[in-house]
Amino acid sequence: MNKEVRVRFAPSPTGGLHLGGVRTVLYNYLFAKKLGGKFIVRIEDTDQSRFVPGAEEYIFDTLEWCGLIPDESVRHGGAYGPYRQSERKASYRPYAEQLVASGHAYYAFDTPEELEKMRQEFKTADNPSPQYDHTLRMQMHNSLTLSAEETAALLAAGTRHVIRIRMPEKETVSFTDMIRGQVSFDTSLVDDKVLLKADGMPTYHLAVVVDDYAMRISHAFRGEEWLPSAPVHILLWKYLFGMEQMPQWAHFPLILGPSGKLSKRDGAKYGFPVFAMNWTDPKSGEFTEGFREKGFLPEAFINLLALLGWNEGTEQEIYSLEELVQKFSMERVHSAGAKFDYEKAKWFNHEWIKQSGAGRLEAGVRNLLTENGLTVSDDKMLEKVIELVKDRCTLLPDFVQQAGFFFRRPEQFDIAAIKPKWNEAKQLFFAELIRNYELHPDWEAHTLENNFKEIAAANELKPGELMLPLRIMLVGGKFGPGVFEIAALLGKQETLKRMEICLGMMNNE
Repeated sequence: MNKEVRVRFAPSPTGGLHLGGVRTVLYNYLFAKKLGGKFIVRIEDTDQSRFVPGAEEYIFDTLEWCGLIPDESVRHGGAYGPYRQSERKASYRPYAEQLVASGHAYYAFDTPEELEKMRQEFKTADNPSPQYDHTLRMQMHNSLTLSAEETAALLAAGTRHVIRIRMPEKETVSFTDMIRGQVSFDTSLVDDKVLLKADGMPTYHLAVVVDDYAMRISHAFRGEEWLPSAPVHILLWKYLFGMEQMPQWAHFPLILGPSGKLSKRDGAKYGFPVFAMNWTDPKSGEFTEGFREKGFLPEAFINLLALLGWNEGTEQEIYSLEELVQKFSMERVHSAGAKFDYEKAKWFNHEWIKQSGAGRLEAGVRNLLTENGLTVSDDKMLEKVIELVKDRCTLLPDFVQQAGFFFRRPEQFDIAAIKPKWNEAKQLFFAELIRNYELHPDWEAHTLENNFKEIAAANELKPGELMLPLRIMLVGGKFGPGVFEIAALLGKQETLKRMEICLGMMNNE
């Protein structure tokens, strides 16, 4: 590969980043890093009517949480800025004018009323949505139907206009997609897209080509929903810069939900997140929950995203970001849509929690415990608790239940779970166990278990029938790790206090 690998993610600041967007980032990032290239983030904010305050900051915060840090961007600088399209406005019109001068584009002066009249007058059963294309352009108000003098006069008078590409008739344009192979289009089926809007801002079609050229983009990767726009972009490359300058393209498959393309509606209906982080639309007030706030580790989120459309061809499923950089290849990206499975997503998170050390999890767990009114004053204790319970936690908020009782005595005990099989023999057993524990100097899990079993045997009781009552005495319910490990971490004083409280409650039943 002769030229430097330079890839870009070019989001519009119109809302939160969903799964598909972050996967596009990830595949761009992995491709660039594997080949020693650069990953660029360019903000495509030319459609000011859709601009949402806070969306740009959200995009960068999401990438930071994911660990996908750009080499060049609005935040990170670089030699090819500005990296916000609205700040590059002056660079686009000369290219649009160049296309007009070469006969590949034209000025269109049609008013909104004239455009609506065209859609109504030329509507047929076979063509219910007429387009501004080669079949209709000569019946519209543009520089192809006006004389040069009329056109010049309108331009001199500052008449509002757009510049449209003049799509050729009956031509086939093709390119080689890195995922799909050879892809061809009939230009007669494509309308004359607007390239420069009346406010002087470019549309996506012109801006993406001009900016990719200016920023020396070597590979352009995007979702397959952009495939219908490919013939316009191919022709723009041909007309403006020559085909040899065009980046290599790849169009990623859709991420599918239960009813087709994954959407916010799917998330709301089925109760799983589709955005990377919480997003509240400042215009509508609509709230969408994110993977981060749901309790996913970024390592797990990246891992599951990588496998939504790519696999290495092995049985391996758990990958660190470093491993993904090493093993990723565009040849292994699928062309078919990838179905999102939330239960599988949670499995990834569970696996990452299990293999993460307490140090990696400590800050997040501490924050969650604090948010739930639990005070952690002993760092060593927290580390031990995390190591003890992490295998039982699928999402980070699970630590509140699985670890919370270590830092606050249960307010309620599930006495109803004990009562049906409670009898005097068990009452006497626990009274004797409390006395034994009070007098025994060794407070280690294996010692506590041995004493428990010896007393049970002496009283001709089955240890299995006594474990649930002891668990409920210590944690308040039917959950948690091994009871003797719990007791060892709680310490003698707190363990005995809880046993006495619960035993007293049973006496009063």
